[in-house]
Amino acid sequence: MAERVADLIEARLGRSLAERGTASLAVSGGSTPAGLYRALSERPLDWSGIWAVPVDERWVPPGTTGSNETLIRSTLLRNRAANATFIGLWTRAASPADGLEEAERRLSVLHDPFDVVVLGMGTDGHTASWFPHCDGLERALSETGPRLAAIKAKPSGVTGDYLDRMTLTLGEIRKAKVIVLLTAGAEKRGALERISGAGSVQDMPVRAILGARPDLWVCWAP
Repeated sequence: MAERVADLIEARLGRSLAERGTASLAVSGGSTPAGLYRALSERPLDWSGIWAVPVDERWVPPGTTGSNETLIRSTLLRNRAANATFIGLWTRAASPADGLEEAERRLSVLHDPFDVVVLGMGTDGHTASWFPHCDGLERALSETGPRLAAIKAKPSGVTGDYLDRMTLTLGEIRKAKVIVLLTAGAEKRGALERISGAGSVQDMPVRAILGARPDLWVCWAP
């Protein structure tokens, strides 16, 4: 799965580089996409023209446990992809809400929309940091307005201790030229089957992007 999805992403980024000399890639954290990022880091692209951004970020400094930036740097931004330009979402602000203005300013240098967005999915039906019934979910699922939302998740086995998050919004992600929802394992397969049935977006927020972009790539491996 990692190699085939890397083919898809390489093709889209290469096309954008050829058309305008730059490309942008938003990537999620978690264990599932690590193999994809390692494969992608070896692809023969002009990485100096590519911007990489986290889809979401736990409110912990880079280099500490739980940081998506740290995962992305250690798996994607290496080998040939070491020449990419990274834009992090974490700031030194006390909370995601306090850091929104600075993070939005950082993203202002990007060509809009993203060329590629890689999403994951939790067994609770979250994607990005759109957690069921979390504080900030309404802004996160807005199809118009800011690129980013501050999230306060409810404690669960999925969130662990990382309740404070910053995330790209539905309005920002839905515009991407290519969206990949990457999943693996039996539990995620069961979650995919549940979200395809009837139910509310608030209960399983990944339904929002599936509804907004039914043409996205849903990828699953055992």
